Amino acid sequence: MMNYKELLKEMITEIEKANSILILRHRKPDPDALGSQIGLSKLIKGAYPEKSVYVIGDMPENLKYIGDMDEITQKVFDNSLVIVVDCSTPGLINCPFEVKVDEVIKIDHHPNVTPYGKVCYVDTTAASASEIMAEFAFDATTPFQMNREAANVIYAGIIGDTGRFLYPSTTSKTFALVSKLIQHDVDLSGIADRMITKPLNVNRMTGYIYEHLEVSPEGMASVVLTKEVLRRFQANDQLASLVVSVPGTVEGILAWSLYVEQEDGTFRVHLRSKGPIVNHIAQEFGGGGHTLACGIPSVTQAQILEVDAKLKEAVRNFKKN
Repeated sequence: MMNYKELLKEMITEIEKANSILILRHRKPDPDALGSQIGLSKLIKGAYPEKSVYVIGDMPENLKYIGDMDEITQKVFDNSLVIVVDCSTPGLINCPFEVKVDEVIKIDHHPNVTPYGKVCYVDTTAASASEIMAEFAFDATTPFQMNREAANVIYAGIIGDTGRFLYPSTTSKTFALVSKLIQHDVDLSGIADRMITKPLNVNRMTGYIYEHLEVSPEGMASVVLTKEVLRRFQANDQLASLVVSVPGTVEGILAWSLYVEQEDGTFRVHLRSKGPIVNHIAQEFGGGGHTLACGIPSVTQAQILEVDAKLKEAVRNFKKN
């Protein structure tokens, strides 16, 4: 059985030896990727103010309220301890430099399908990577101390990955840690407002999804957002991610797929479920994620039918049991 205390001790030892630390996460980040990345940076900086701590990666316009990214040189990268958070597989790491995955520290909450890193701290019982950061901060054996800035970004990450505590991954531990977080002047209403407020064009695209949603007798739904549709609603791939949960509000739907066409004509896939296990489907097509919420970076138009066929099969098997 994995000894988390030993892994945590090993991770802290590596951090203490480093003068410069770089924290990475996955491409096309969500609130949890940013909350855990920026949150950890603030915890490390608070415990070791003499160290240089950097966070880099693409920053979506609609998530800039969580924090800012840094810009670094190759020299800084080469001389930094690299920590990768909320990223299950090396292929998804968002970094302009070549990452030596055997030398990084991995901190994640996704199923550990692709282990990597000299220290691999994976806790699949955590509802989010940000929850892990909160646990680090409130562990009396660590040098980390929670502060207002860290608490706000970590809280944003937690409510992002738990769907504001609606998803089944939410546990009593999640609530216990959040109860401690909010003692550090967390902007509850401000963060909630950022989470639920969407641009008018995205809300209009929601209407398109309801109108064009294809629903099978099994209770599986699918919708495709082509480049033409995205242009019609003046949306992009990142804004499309704001409507992934929409099919789940329709009665009778147990699992669904949402396809977003990319510039090269392939489709990014979002898979969601209310019960049937779906991450094995994502893994089969080069993706990954949680059992009930996962994705595939790229499929062809022909593969859409294959993915949906497997999703229907997953729903049928779930209903049999």
